[in-house]
Amino acid sequence: MKSGRRARRTTSRRVRRTALGAALAAAAVLGFQNVAGAGVGTQAAAGNATTAQNAASKGEGPVRSEVQKLPLTDRGHGEATLTKTTTEPFDLMGVSWTDPAAKIKGTIQARARSAADGTWGEWRDLEPYPAFLDGRRAGARGSTEPIWVDGADGVEVRVSDGTAGNELPDGLRVDLVDPKKDAVPGAPDSGTKDSATAAGSFRAAPAAFAADDPPTTPPSVPGPPSSAPRPTIVTRAQWGADESLNNEGPIYLPAGRIKAAFVHHTPDVTYDCADSDAVVRSLHVYHVKTNGWRDLGYNFLVDKCGKIFEGRQGGVDQPVLGAHTYGWNSESTSVAILGDHTTSSSPASSAALSSAGKVIAYKLGQYGVNPAGKATLTAGATQSNYFRQSFTQGQTYEFDAVSGHRNGFNTVCPGDGLYPQLSTVRSNATAANAKLRIDSLSGGATRAGTGYETPGPVTVNWSTSTSSALISTFEVLVDGVSTATTSGSVRSASVGVSGYGAHQIVVRSTYGTGSTTLSSPVTVTVPGPKTFQPVTPTRLMDTRVGLGVPKAKIGPGQEAVLQVTGANGIPATGVGAVVLNVTATNPTEGSFVSVYPNGTDRTSASNLNFMAGTTIPNLVTVPVVDGKVRFYNKNGSVDLIADITGYYVKDASGSTHSNLGPLRMMDTRTGLGVPQAKVGPGAVVDLQVTGTQGVPATGVTAVVLNVTATAPTAGSFVSVYPSGTTRTSASNLNFLAGQTIPNLVIVPVGADGKVSFYNKSGSVDLIADITGYFSTDPAGASHVNLGPLRMMDTRYGLGVPKAKVGPGGVVSLQVAGAQGVPATGVTAVVLNVTATAPTAGSFVSVYPSGTTRTSASNLNFLAGQTIPNLVIVPVGADGKVSFYNKSGSVDLIADITGYFVK
Repeated sequence: MKSGRRARRTTSRRVRRTALGAALAAAAVLGFQNVAGAGVGTQAAAGNATTAQNAASKGEGPVRSEVQKLPLTDRGHGEATLTKTTTEPFDLMGVSWTDPAAKIKGTIQARARSAADGTWGEWRDLEPYPAFLDGRRAGARGSTEPIWVDGADGVEVRVSDGTAGNELPDGLRVDLVDPKKDAVPGAPDSGTKDSATAAGSFRAAPAAFAADDPPTTPPSVPGPPSSAPRPTIVTRAQWGADESLNNEGPIYLPAGRIKAAFVHHTPDVTYDCADSDAVVRSLHVYHVKTNGWRDLGYNFLVDKCGKIFEGRQGGVDQPVLGAHTYGWNSESTSVAILGDHTTSSSPASSAALSSAGKVIAYKLGQYGVNPAGKATLTAGATQSNYFRQSFTQGQTYEFDAVSGHRNGFNTVCPGDGLYPQLSTVRSNATAANAKLRIDSLSGGATRAGTGYETPGPVTVNWSTSTSSALISTFEVLVDGVSTATTSGSVRSASVGVSGYGAHQIVVRSTYGTGSTTLSSPVTVTVPGPKTFQPVTPTRLMDTRVGLGVPKAKIGPGQEAVLQVTGANGIPATGVGAVVLNVTATNPTEGSFVSVYPNGTDRTSASNLNFMAGTTIPNLVTVPVVDGKVRFYNKNGSVDLIADITGYYVKDASGSTHSNLGPLRMMDTRTGLGVPQAKVGPGAVVDLQVTGTQGVPATGVTAVVLNVTATAPTAGSFVSVYPSGTTRTSASNLNFLAGQTIPNLVIVPVGADGKVSFYNKSGSVDLIADITGYFSTDPAGASHVNLGPLRMMDTRYGLGVPKAKVGPGGVVSLQVAGAQGVPATGVTAVVLNVTATAPTAGSFVSVYPSGTTRTSASNLNFLAGQTIPNLVIVPVGADGKVSFYNKSGSVDLIADITGYFVK
């Protein structure tokens, strides 16, 4: 510690600062005069019960440290020395003198000889402490800060007054502390000849305190509970404190309440973490035996490995009055990080910053103080700080609740390396304070990047390490507004999130003390309605040839990640979802594939289900978070193909959706819409879609068709594309001879209002049922992403009764107002419907509840087959959609991926 003048003086010496900064300062600070000790109050009364959560120790009990006191020889002319002298082993040293008010304005330097190799170290500057750091105590001495030398057996000292007076104070000596690094706390005393347990002549007789002196008994036993958990702390017994040095007993904050915490560093200490308890013991002995203080000055100490030590006695859970920040001790606590952090090139370790935050959170949390907030303190002395701010005794000043020593006193402590890190200490303390956090959002919310997406209400789930008994209420804040309040025992609440765009959700806890803690915010985005941009079907991915992803099958539990934006005519930004026709081929085992946005959590929803050796396609509408989508395969290995047919943009530049049907537009078996004939190998049929079946004659950009291939004579594929355009390699249906298979197709309309159907091999009958269209009509509906989320599963009774759908049976699923779908305004939902474990060949039709089912079908399957298909189905007036099964019994699964809304 140095004065302000000295703190700013430029010298050729290495500038050093101690963290210890001054404490009780006499009557101006604490209101007592010329008191050596209380003589009353005991450690037992202090409630020093810290064993429940303490660090492991090799033992408990005092370690009898040795102190060697070697006088310096006055050489005259303001110089004194100790020539090279062999000593008993020691690890810490400092220079002291009789009169604590005397000042040495020149240099105090020392060096030590290594006991390991006999080499002499460099000369090191020792900076004087200010006088009366622990009050005006009888027998107190002036001294320098101590320095840690770690295993020495020789010392040399030189002192020069550096003034015209050429005078040095009387009683100059060097004090050498051996903390017995290898001693086991609690082991029998070694009986060393110069034990620090000897009280020495500096102890004055106990004197009575004045009426306004600090109390010697704790305000309550135990201390108040904290909103933050008590960290693991090495007790005084565990680090081997010699309590016979502390026969005065502890004292406590006059008002019994901690308002702030000051962060310090310590003297020059280069140490191994295994020796940090010895460093603490050395500081304790030096402060008492050399300085004449009542005890170790700091309330807590932290080493570079994150170990926390109990400092000044009186109880970890108590508001102990320390000797650390001159003028401010009566309303604060302190944490000293072991080590010299004077220069910007010597910051504290992350472990030390973390532990400092934890112990500060615990202490401030006992008194309802927000570590990230402010504190108003009353000055106990007239002085100024390192930043030249003046303080007047008795007046109040605002501090950060977690401040550095230099904020209150004229010192560079905690150093240019540690001081900029106080923001990290505050953040660590805030995080540790109650550890209140939002664990997840559910009830319609899905992961999207680092946040969530939801179309409506969400359930907020949180946790805290604080006992419910200490918490009055929790509040859920949406964009800073309290929208739900619960009792202190509740850990979830449902809230509405209205308005498209990003919203911030925070949980706030209020304690019985009136203080509050906020969780870190979580972002939830309400996706705005999107319009559709159809594109000519284009192949984006093929694992068989390495298109878009590496050339390799997707193995069991593996994923492929496909970049979909910024290529093939798809914009790099502004894309909310893509429409892909995904085909699984050459699977080695029965499995399923899930397609979902990159950067989100994969749900239980699946998009394709297949058996070994089959080829099966399905249309997928998948949201885009960061321009990529992921393809997950459950079992075996499979090749995957993805063809894009369009995308949704986050503005009104695209097309809107209108429901229609389902209505049958084409059937080659009966000649509906096209000639009555199978489509032969390499053949194409063109279907007029605009101006028929209620489809407008103009303004239509794409149609939504459920296309079914039936009675094929050979394995083949069918491609559906805009009439009058060049067909690409993209396919929509893949099938084997004799197989009946459907797939949903969203296909742009040619300039002539037609769409074309191409068959590769053999002959096949084709059926097309229209379920809607996209157009330039602004009165149409826009798309909103949702999920994928499972809405129905007859196997488990999800959404509908637990039972297979029998022959001619119908189940109706409530979709409006469920799983984040709005209760009103929804025109259609996008469902991936899967039929599994059918007992007979059959088909399933999905249609609006309360309407007459048409002849259109959505899934066609054989007994024992599992098959999916995407369905865009209008919502009935009652908010439901219905599922009809023709023959046998079948389990049905429905996963929602989005909906249309006006």
